[in-house]
Amino acid sequence: MFKHAQLESVKAWVLDPANGALPLHARIQRAIRQLILGGALDVATPLPASRALAKSLDVSRDTVEAAYNQLHAEGFIERRVGSGSFVSERALRLPGRGTARRLGPQREPLRLSQRGAAMYRAGGVRDFLTPRPFAPGVPETRTFPLATWERLERQVLKDWGTTALLHSPPQGMEPLRRAIANYVNLERGAHATPERVLVVTSSQQALTLCATVLLDAGDRIFIEDPVYHGARKAFDAAGLECVPVPLDAEGMQVEHLRKLRQPGKAVFLTPSHQFPTGATLALDRRLGIIEWARQHQTWIIEDDYDSEFHYAGKPTACVQGLDPHQRTIYIGTFTKSMFPGLRIAFMVLPPELVAPMTAARTLLDGHSAPIAQLTLARFMEGGHFGAYVRTMRAVYCERRDVLAQLVRKHLADFVEPEVPDGGMQMPCRLIRDIPEPEAVGAAQRAGIDLLGLTPLHASGACRPGFLMGFAAYAPKELEIAVKNFAVVLRALDR
Repeated sequence: MFKHAQLESVKAWVLDPANGALPLHARIQRAIRQLILGGALDVATPLPASRALAKSLDVSRDTVEAAYNQLHAEGFIERRVGSGSFVSERALRLPGRGTARRLGPQREPLRLSQRGAAMYRAGGVRDFLTPRPFAPGVPETRTFPLATWERLERQVLKDWGTTALLHSPPQGMEPLRRAIANYVNLERGAHATPERVLVVTSSQQALTLCATVLLDAGDRIFIEDPVYHGARKAFDAAGLECVPVPLDAEGMQVEHLRKLRQPGKAVFLTPSHQFPTGATLALDRRLGIIEWARQHQTWIIEDDYDSEFHYAGKPTACVQGLDPHQRTIYIGTFTKSMFPGLRIAFMVLPPELVAPMTAARTLLDGHSAPIAQLTLARFMEGGHFGAYVRTMRAVYCERRDVLAQLVRKHLADFVEPEVPDGGMQMPCRLIRDIPEPEAVGAAQRAGIDLLGLTPLHASGACRPGFLMGFAAYAPKELEIAVKNFAVVLRALDR
């Protein structure tokens, strides 16, 4: 017969809102089954009579009978006429019988592949999902022209009908590939055609494609030091040997690259606004890297992630547009320039890479949603994208200046800002003996998100500090957050 604790366990299953989608008899059946599997009910243990259990649970007898009948059909219990219901002897042979009682929450060690284990240890790439000051790389979305976007989406559905509900070609919808090619040619000085554009979900997906299609495990790739953490994790997960190349105020030091004896298969750059320093790769160094790549038959992976937001004069032409040898893979994204939920990025590829990259992309997620692609194409073709970027460039420039002033006013005893010429975040270096992880952790507990700089350095030679994003936060929000952060730092400095 059920003990009190066992009866309460069944009641808990019946009353648990998480089981609300199950019929009542199924809840009772699964509760008793779990008691048997866990070893709480031994073989030959009698179950309560259906009438008695129904009364205890305040349900109908038919409900309990339905639960018992199902347990009998599955082999968990035996039903003997005139004697009642008992836990079946076959329960001894059930897989996992008694495991929960003997081992509690313990399980077999997790078995992953070497690559899977490396990805798990690295923790993946975790974006700041809810914008809190000063999460870096987060755009302002509250001023996005939703009415315009909604109107264009309605036009797409009217013109394309149910065709827009089907799969997109894996390379992307042609209207969007054409709009992207026109845009990067005009604004970034690229050499692109619709046939060379591959639409992807994100720049992270593009980096993963580069790491797996262009290089084998063990191959060397040269990376900036410090480097964008998403790129480093994609390359590490692919088993590549990442070789750091130091930076200065003009970006990657090409002379250091030339002195490296062992050749590599690729070099990764963020030349417009180096992540995280904000440095712009000088023109002579761009040309030097292009020539170096030609000599060594090395691929250049150019991540142009927020080139739209340059505040000091016009941005330098992209490396891809300067490369006559077609060794450069150009990566761009609309996550920063528009809104993160769009999930559309793109690659401009050398002609011979279009087919293999597109085939590899089909193994990841197949395609991007056609409706969003077609709406974005019209948003660009109608001039809305360019107008929006110009508006936000002015907004972000003002917010950068506001943040720099606030840091100098309220945090001057603790940090030194490095005001960038562009981008969406500002590096700040600690000038007091406060451990970087403690500052980042204490800020997070106070509702402030920062990205520490030290983990972004492969060489370990780094002045501690963090990135402070400013794009998504109005001046008043920045002021409140900076003052709160000052309180956090003063507490750590005691």
